Amino acid sequence: MKVRVGFGLGTSTTANEADRLAALVDALEAHRFDSLWFSERLTATAPDPLVGMTFAVARTRRLKVGTSVMVLPGRNPVVLAKSIASLDRLSGGRVLPAFGLGAPDPAEHRAFGVARGERAAWFDEALPLMRRLWTEDRVSHRGERFHLDDVTIRPKPVQRPLEVWGGGTGPRQLARVGRLCDGWLPSFCTPAQAEAGRSVVERVAAEHDRAIDPEHFGALLPYRPDGSAVPDALAAVVQARNPGADPDDVAPQLHRVPEVLGRFVDVGCSKFVVVPIVEPDDWRAEIAALADLVKPLET
Repeated sequence: MKVRVGFGLGTSTTANEADRLAALVDALEAHRFDSLWFSERLTATAPDPLVGMTFAVARTRRLKVGTSVMVLPGRNPVVLAKSIASLDRLSGGRVLPAFGLGAPDPAEHRAFGVARGERAAWFDEALPLMRRLWTEDRVSHRGERFHLDDVTIRPKPVQRPLEVWGGGTGPRQLARVGRLCDGWLPSFCTPAQAEAGRSVVERVAAEHDRAIDPEHFGALLPYRPDGSAVPDALAAVVQARNPGADPDDVAPQLHRVPEVLGRFVDVGCSKFVVVPIVEPDDWRAEIAALADLVKPLET
């Protein structure tokens, strides 16, 4: 099992100016982190994921870039397929797309122009269509939302196939990953939840004559500075999603990150994204300290 650790930016990140994001990207590349992941929230401070990923790959030679997650409902799948394929080609195959339905926030739904009840159906039609556009020529499609006649996009992605990850821990989200995605990257979960969720994903995939690569299970882990308490708002999120879970395990202090990741490894997870709850003034020092802790986990 190949353990890999990436770094993620939350929806309220302050790394939305060129100098600050550049310092982070350069530090991640220098310390050989696997990847950098951009969250999406139209109404928050995070940069657009496609723009952020483009900035990062233009400064680096090996760092992968991902979305944690990009909202699919509300986007034209042909335009998005073209953008992601172009970025994968220009980066030499370093793009890790992960898609979701978006935050349960009415303001976000209105901003994307898709009613809450329509999001799942949009996702279920758009993602398979994007896969066809990445691999086929002359794609025709007649669906509830999209009609295409002999559409071909160029360039094709470097990665064949371009694998798509999904998140979420609810029953419908797990089933969607099993039906449509190539990997699972949940957030705010415990190792026990990750183990149980993996079983559901694999069962649903088998029911649809699919198989998820055993290497394609992981977790997104928020962490906080040593000596700090779990913020009340975060503790409330943890309890809402995981009643009875210890927030100190779901969002550990920095020095406990290797311990918690090790418990995920023990249940078969191998791909991780660590996200700071409090962003530092100095990215270089933060990434150096984090590298000392997590790089020994990689195999």
